[in-house]
Amino acid sequence: MYRVAILGDRDSIYGFAAIGLDTFPVEDATEAAKKLKKLADGRYAVIYITESLQAQLETEIYNYVSLQLPAIIPIPGVSDNTGMGMRNVKKSVERAVGSDIIFNND
Repeated sequence: MYRVAILGDRDSIYGFAAIGLDTFPVEDATEAAKKLKKLADGRYAVIYITESLQAQLETEIYNYVSLQLPAIIPIPGVSDNTGMGMRNVKKSVERAVGSDIIFNND
């Protein structure tokens, strides 16, 4: 059975353990890149990653874009958010329904 992981700074991800996600706090981008590679070995179907960390690991994440698994999804953290998570939601909604029904003014 696949699992769900979350990768980011401790303050942003700590609470997700309460809902059953495997949490992986990291201190910097180098440590995060190594951890992402280990998490993407096939045990995890979904890897949530904080937006600030996602911005630092774009090259590494790009390697997984064309793969079916894992899905790497940016989420807002407690600081340094880029808005990538909301842009991805908007893009997914537009693809699914054919128009922007959530942010119809953007």
